[in-house]
Amino acid sequence: MNFEIPPGLTDLLQEFTVAVLRTRPSNLEAFAADYFNNLNEKKNGPLKLSGALRFQENDTVNIIEPSDGHGSSNEDDDDDSFVGPPSSYRDRRKSVSAERYDPEADDEGDYTKVVNPKSDEQRRRLNDAIKHILLFRSLDHEQMQEVLDAMFEKIVDPGEEIIAQGDDGDNFYLIDDGKYDIYVNIDGKRKLVGNYNNEGFFGELALMYNMPRAATIIAASRGTIWGLDRQTFRRIVLKTAFNKRKKYEKLIEGVPMLSSLDMYERMNVCDALSSQTFRDGQQIIAQGDKADCMYFVEEGNARVAMVNKADPTATVEKEISRVGPGGYFGELALVTNKPRAASVYSVGVTKLAVLDVHAFERLMGPCMDIMKRNIGHYESQLLHIFGDKANISDLR
Repeated sequence: MNFEIPPGLTDLLQEFTVAVLRTRPSNLEAFAADYFNNLNEKKNGPLKLSGALRFQENDTVNIIEPSDGHGSSNEDDDDDSFVGPPSSYRDRRKSVSAERYDPEADDEGDYTKVVNPKSDEQRRRLNDAIKHILLFRSLDHEQMQEVLDAMFEKIVDPGEEIIAQGDDGDNFYLIDDGKYDIYVNIDGKRKLVGNYNNEGFFGELALMYNMPRAATIIAASRGTIWGLDRQTFRRIVLKTAFNKRKKYEKLIEGVPMLSSLDMYERMNVCDALSSQTFRDGQQIIAQGDKADCMYFVEEGNARVAMVNKADPTATVEKEISRVGPGGYFGELALVTNKPRAASVYSVGVTKLAVLDVHAFERLMGPCMDIMKRNIGHYESQLLHIFGDKANISDLR
């Protein structure tokens, strides 16, 4: 039976992990069932699992660790249940003890930063590769530099085993170049289930979930990978995700539109947000541009202005409104699938939380009716300012 690791699995599991770290449920199984059932009912209706989340008639769920979506399928029609590692792996030394990590109780006083020297070219390659990984998007510049400092280079030869199913997680790995095969133990036999080709990452789930390695990764060619040790990964990546959610929870509580979201949906929105800061007078949105995100105001104010294109004599922008802390803008073009209807500028220094279009489409469905109703409010504003010459067709 062939399968591929589906796109979006990494994001889904990362969102769930931070939810667990935030709420620290006493019954993890019940929390997970409630979390995923709730999420599925909101978006997909009856439960369906595919790809790396496999199920049998007894509803046993198996998770394959590599999760960047680049794996290719290569599995035959055997039993999908996972078993323990074969005898040749039982004597393998476990890398670290699987202690629980609590980001809220973490004291950085005894934390020693790890620095592995690198050339400017190596740092550039690492930065280009890591900046597209969701796990690292919420890191600020200083934290990202600390991650780059801590990563170490490892040259691997064909046939070299990098991680083994059943071992404790010691490092997160990022592929620089080379080909790597993914194996899992199925029905007592090692089966090839996918591969990486010159890109991807693996090893994060064992560190995030405090669980043994769920797969074995073996180099299929000579290549280069970069490792990040367990302590640095947890102290920076997991703690940053935890603190980010706490910060955005306060912001979201002050946005009336988001009150229609349940707890899990609000947590997912928190995880998807990223911060941007704009200086006084800086343009945030340009009228006529294609929409790629919406914004929530954390600090400062934003000025909304518009040139009335329905009036051929109009060349000067007129201010439509101002948006302060707790307010939002930019959702209109995402709802209508039209270009930006107005421009937006920063008034003073303005800090915004940004929700990109993909997260918007995935998370904001429950708020869509409210946003569509807001179109009538925007139309009233334009009619008040421009009168009969207002071009309200741009809003629908």
